[in-house]
Amino acid sequence: MQQTKTETEAGHTRRAPRSVIEQLVLWTLYVVLAAAVLAFLAVLLPGPLFHIRVLSLGGAFRSITYGAYAGLVTALLGLVLLPVVWVVHRGARRFIAPALVIVLGGIAWGVPYMWLKKGESVPPINDITTDTRNPPQFLPDVVALRAAAHATNSTVYGGPKLAALQKKAYPYIRPMFFKLPASEVFTAALRTVKGMGWKLDSEHPHLGIIEASSTTFWFGFTDDVVIRIESEADGSRLDVRSESRIGESDFGRNAARIMRFRAMLYRKLGLRAPAR
Repeated sequence: MQQTKTETEAGHTRRAPRSVIEQLVLWTLYVVLAAAVLAFLAVLLPGPLFHIRVLSLGGAFRSITYGAYAGLVTALLGLVLLPVVWVVHRGARRFIAPALVIVLGGIAWGVPYMWLKKGESVPPINDITTDTRNPPQFLPDVVALRAAAHATNSTVYGGPKLAALQKKAYPYIRPMFFKLPASEVFTAALRTVKGMGWKLDSEHPHLGIIEASSTTFWFGFTDDVVIRIESEADGSRLDVRSESRIGESDFGRNAARIMRFRAMLYRKLGLRAPAR
């Protein structure tokens, strides 16, 4: 019987040369693994590269699109290669490579796909406010900051059409009323802005205006927030507006930000937030 292992002079063993099929499977696995790594990087890196202005926004989205499709293909190939490796190359270590292909390819496809489904679930708007009839206005200094940052979205509110889209998608975004003096609510709102980790751009107690900005971790997208506190006959009213600097759709980010601010503000005031 032909042995698959031969003895060396040192008494150790070595494997016989791999068959053509074994070599073909092994090299195919390496190529697919390399493609999965590239697909993963094509989805992961555009955000930071856009953030440091190496890639344009269009170039970043194209890279993510190509990476997503490449990830889908490599993940499917990994699923095909898994039983092939089981037949041709027995041993637990051989499953690491196809498993890695499936994981990397799955992430490269899955993350953009989740973004896509999220974008389809919300309207293509980027300006959310608790007061759609008289939204809080950004002061000139923040308007200048947006211009210096090459913001493509105007701070001029979109009117009834935008208000209707917001009301349909986020009917729970409403003004906040408190049986507390405006000064107390202003102080709590300022503490909330700092607690949210936003960048405080301006505070004007005499106007009841607080302006801040929030920057996303991955792409470095910046959204601007203006908070307005006004005295009412039996207390005070607070309105918030959150607007993205770029992009047609905010993927629900501004509405979610306002709701997180609302929840933290009520906690700061020691109050229970009303139900949606």
